[in-house]
Amino acid sequence: MSEVACIDLFCGAGGLTHGLTRAGIPVVAGIDVDTACRYPFETNNGARFIPKDIKSVTPSELRKLYGGAEIRILAGCAPCQPFSTYSQRYDTLKSPRWPLLYQFARLIKSVRPDIVTMENVPLVEKHAVFDDFVATLRRLGYEVWQDVVDCTQYGLPQTRRRMVILASAIGPIELIAPTHEKPRTVKDAIGKLPAIEAGSAHEDDAFHVSSKLSELNLERIRASRPGGTWRDWPKRLVAECHRKETGRTYPGVYGRMTWEDPAPTITTQFYGFGNGRFGHPEQDRAISLREGAILQGFPKDYAFVPEGGPTHFKVLGRMIGNAVPVVLGEVIGKSIAAHLGIKTKRKGQKKGGIADVALKPLVA
Repeated sequence: MSEVACIDLFCGAGGLTHGLTRAGIPVVAGIDVDTACRYPFETNNGARFIPKDIKSVTPSELRKLYGGAEIRILAGCAPCQPFSTYSQRYDTLKSPRWPLLYQFARLIKSVRPDIVTMENVPLVEKHAVFDDFVATLRRLGYEVWQDVVDCTQYGLPQTRRRMVILASAIGPIELIAPTHEKPRTVKDAIGKLPAIEAGSAHEDDAFHVSSKLSELNLERIRASRPGGTWRDWPKRLVAECHRKETGRTYPGVYGRMTWEDPAPTITTQFYGFGNGRFGHPEQDRAISLREGAILQGFPKDYAFVPEGGPTHFKVLGRMIGNAVPVVLGEVIGKSIAAHLGIKTKRKGQKKGGIADVALKPLVA
C-alpha cells in the first residue's frame, strides 16, 4: 500500500508532476483534456495519463486511482488564460474555462483529499471564482495558505509570479522559505547550449530547434540589442502598428533577452521573435523550444515528442508555456513533504517514511 498518492488535475506535459516527484511526492496519475500531453507526461514521470475533461471526472474514479493511500493529495492548475493580464482586454466571462475551478472544488468536496494545492496567475484572486474556491476549502475544514510567489526567489531563471494555494486537513501548512537570494539568469540556464540558426535544429537534440525568420525579421533582430526595443531600429524596420500611439506601449515585442537577467515570463508563443522579448541574447533567432523548456525549469533531457516525431511549434509552445514551472512544482512538493514529515528524495534514492499524523476530521 502506498503511504502517499497524488493526482494532478490539468496535468499538461507534467511540469507540476515532475517537480512534485523530485520532491518525493508520488504522483499516480495526471488528468488533462489535451491528448498531445500524454507522451511527455508518461515518458518523463512514470505516471498514468488519463485523457479526460474534468467535468466528466467522477469522485469514484479518483478514489480508485488513490488506491489504499493513507495520505491523498489533489493538485492542479486550471487553465489560466481567462485570468491573465492579456485576456482582461477581451470578454473572457464567456470562456468555458471559467467554471474549471468550480469543477476542482466539486471533486474536493466529494473526495476530501488530505492535501490540496492549486497554482494560477496572480490576477485569479480578483475574481469571484477564486474567492469561492478558497471559501469552500475553509468551510470543509482545511487550513489554507495562499500567496503570490515570485519564482525567481526559488531559482527559476524566469520572471514569473504565481498564486499558490496549499490546503491541509492535517494542520497549518505553508510554502518553504525562498531558496535563492540572487536570481538565476538566462546565461545560467541556457548560456552553454550550442548555437543554431533560425529555422534549424541541432544535430544532437532535435528539440533544440528555432522557428524560421523572414528576411524582414532577420534584419530586425540584427538591429536589436539585448534588453533594447524596436525603438532602437531604423524607422524603415518599425512595424506599422508600432508607429501609432496605441503601439508604443508594447516595447517588449521584437526584443532580445539579456544574459545577465532572468528571462521574461515564458508564454505559449515564446518561440516567435515578434511575440515578446523572446530573441536570443546573441544569436539572430528566437529562443528554441528546448531553451523555452529549460527556462520553465524542465530538465535538459525532458522528452516532449518521440524520437523522430514531428515538431509542431504551436502545440509544443502551448505545452511548455502553459506548464507549471518544474522548479515551482518542486517547491510545492517540498512544502508538502515538510508538512507531512517526508524526507525529500531524488531518483534512485530510497523513499523516506511518513511521520505519524492524526488526520483532522473534515466537516460534512
